[in-house]
Amino acid sequence: MTGRTVVIPQFSPGAYVEMCDADCVSLGVAHGDMVRVSSRRGSIDIAVRLTDCVAQGSIFIPFHFKEAAANILTNNAIDPIAKIPEFKACAVRIEKATN
Repeated sequence: MTGRTVVIPQFSPGAYVEMCDADCVSLGVAHGDMVRVSSRRGSIDIAVRLTDCVAQGSIFIPFHFKEAAANILTNNAIDPIAKIPEFKACAVRIEKATN
């Protein structure tokens, strides 16, 4: 598992959600703040990483951090023939974490 490597913690010591500046401003959060990301399937609390790499209204969460597993939020459906997971995308709600 990628979570067991020694390289990843050197670049990112913990889970994060990438968000653009405009979305951070509208939520009243800043780089490093904790937010709750929720879908119909579950929710995770995760730190904000401010970036210009994602479009307004979209987020990115790496899936290899067990403390904030993005796969909790997504559909577990697989292709019936190839048996590979579907593209990991879903609608979410983001709010400032209360803890």
